[in-house]
Amino acid sequence: MGELHDLTAVEQAAAIRDGSLSPVELTEHYLARIERLDATLGAFITTTPEIARKQAAEAETTARDARREGRGLPPLYGVAVPVKDLNFVAGVRSTLGSAAFADHVPDTDDHVVTRLRDGGTILLGKTNTPEFGLPCYTENKLAPPARTPWDLTRSAGGSSGGAAAAVAGGLAPVAQASDGGGSIRIPSSACGLFGIKPSRGRVSGGPVQHDISGLSTSGPIARTVADAAALLDVLAGSMPGIPYGAPSLPNGETFSSYVGRDPGRLRIVALVDPPVPDVELHPDCRAAHDGAAALLRDLGHDVDELALPRNDSIKSAFEAVWAVLATMYPVAPEDESKLMPLTRRLRAAGDKVGGTAFAGGLRAFRGLGQLMADALLSSYDVILTPTLAQPPSLVGGLRNDDDPLAEFEGLARFTPYTPLYNATGQPAVNVPLHWTEQGLPIGVMLGGRYGDEATLISLSAQLEQARPWAGRRPEVWA
Repeated sequence: MGELHDLTAVEQAAAIRDGSLSPVELTEHYLARIERLDATLGAFITTTPEIARKQAAEAETTARDARREGRGLPPLYGVAVPVKDLNFVAGVRSTLGSAAFADHVPDTDDHVVTRLRDGGTILLGKTNTPEFGLPCYTENKLAPPARTPWDLTRSAGGSSGGAAAAVAGGLAPVAQASDGGGSIRIPSSACGLFGIKPSRGRVSGGPVQHDISGLSTSGPIARTVADAAALLDVLAGSMPGIPYGAPSLPNGETFSSYVGRDPGRLRIVALVDPPVPDVELHPDCRAAHDGAAALLRDLGHDVDELALPRNDSIKSAFEAVWAVLATMYPVAPEDESKLMPLTRRLRAAGDKVGGTAFAGGLRAFRGLGQLMADALLSSYDVILTPTLAQPPSLVGGLRNDDDPLAEFEGLARFTPYTPLYNATGQPAVNVPLHWTEQGLPIGVMLGGRYGDEATLISLSAQLEQARPWAGRRPEVWA
């Protein structure tokens, strides 16, 4: 069997159900790896060993009773699932990646945490995130930077960089993450993982931190499609107060049931050119896209390549809305100096965005969703693009404390593709199909119709079977 972390999350859960693996043993294994490797990887801001051990002991008792009584258990019962530090866990420090909230301890669980508790998962801790999740790297004033295990000089991406570093480094089998502009897909690409940004409303936000824009949602980061689908089954579902609701799966279906199911012959449109002006696509990212298109054709799918006109309208709308969202966190005046330069710059810009401009940005998002539905997804089932325009960046390579305006422009050039699906609310996934000659992972992105994660899961599983990636492991895995 090798080491316990060699098992997938689905395999771990199956072993817990049949009694061949103890949740206590599994939890201790991961806590030991965190203690040994986290200072290098920067995956966690806060660890919760006492909570993890208590939950594992309770899970072991419940699993034993379930076997004796012939009862089923949730899909990832007894499996460790860390929570991103943008999400609240009652009684656990939740910093939002900010020194201004270094001592903040909420008294309420986010809905995603309620779902994880109900699913019997084990909380190892809170994963690293940049301040308020605003940039697409994971560097802050509280913890070491999150690094991709494939090259420790390079960033794990962001804003779910800690979650991705934990999974890619074998510090957790899967992780809860969130995505407001690419924050699941970006670190999944940088760390060679499969990540799902679900449809708007598939996973409930709140009850305290509601995203008024509809851009952000929680989702899974995992090594395999099956693991991600299982975690999505745990996270998905409507909770009280949610303003959106994605279409339900057919009766009796789960997201896991689409893993291994033939997706049929799909019509796929490949949009390789960056959708905004003045962005150059790195040759390695182009090669990843072209390789994915070729593989899809080999699997029998129809792939058309289109070039759409580039324009700045959605980028401008996103910048205005993103700046307003940066102001939503209540920071005491005496704590403003503790904020990162980019955060201060965005909050200052957000204070100047008028109601008409903010509403216009949201209207532009809705218009883009309608355009994609009418012009593309009426003729095609799936959209293929690169995930990022560049390979994983060096730690500090995207950050520019002296000129945060230039930094924000650089972030937009790094990830021009991912925000489109946050604007429209459609589901999208990162598929880790390509590695460079230097051993760096480069992902491609598949986007689908609103509410149709099932097609993306079945297609991704087909790609995984044709070109398996989970067997690739970085040196820190050992």
